[in-house]
Order: sequence, then C-alpha cells, then structure tokens
Amino acid sequence: MTGDPGEEAQTQAVVSDQDVVRVRQLVRTAAVTAKLSLVDQTKVVTAASELARNTLVYGGGGSVQVRVVRQRRSGVRVELADDGPGIGDLELALTDGYTTGGGLGLGLSGARRLVDEFEIDTAPGRGTRISIVKWAR
Repeated sequence: MTGDPGEEAQTQAVVSDQDVVRVRQLVRTAAVTAKLSLVDQTKVVTAASELARNTLVYGGGGSVQVRVVRQRRSGVRVELADDGPGIGDLELALTDGYTTGGGLGLGLSGARRLVDEFEIDTAPGRGTRISIVKWAR
C-alpha cells in the first residue's frame, strides 16, 4: 500500500459487519475533509463499503486504510487488503453481473465505476489488495 502526501492514514480492521460500518464512517469523514461534493462523497463511501464487505465475506477479513490525499487537488484514497484465497479470474470477476455470492454481481465492477482510480492486485492463494481514489472536482 502506497502513501501519498496528505493526512495520516486511518486504519480499520475488517473482521465483522460492524467494521464495515466503521469503514463507511472513516471514508465519509475523509471525503468531507477532502471537500468532495455530496455526490462524490456518496460514490466513494458506496465503493469503499462494497469493497470492505467483499474483504470480509470473500477474503475472510482484512484491513482498510483511509487517507486524505493532496496533490494538484484533494481526494480520498482507500486501500483494502486481505490474505484470503485471491481472485482466480480477475477479468471475469470485474464483469457486470458476475457473482459467486448470489448478489447482483455489481460489487467490483460497480465500485470501479464509482471512483476515479481503481487498482487491484490479486492471485489465487495470495490474497487481494485494492486501492481506490476519488478526487474532488
């Protein structure tokens, strides 16, 4: 997980449903601090919540780091990590409608559409690392 100039990262373990709620709260606070619009706050909170839930359900739990980043503009970076089974077919997993859990299949692909930057590093047996960024307009 990389760091950018900005505020110190807030870290949250994700081992329960309540931790997913805490991630939402951390991301919302960072989004307000970064001066994201209400629409962009909602987008980044929704993406982070979906990804944190995936970390819990499919990765067996993990951790999330949230930070305000400042480069030419301000934004929010959320980095999620787990040591779960990883994703065998990433291209398929990023396809709208693909699901292994009986949901709508919009988790990864939906989260990717909601943010400005989306990076994922995963492999079977190696866990998953995801970094998302939403920039203030």
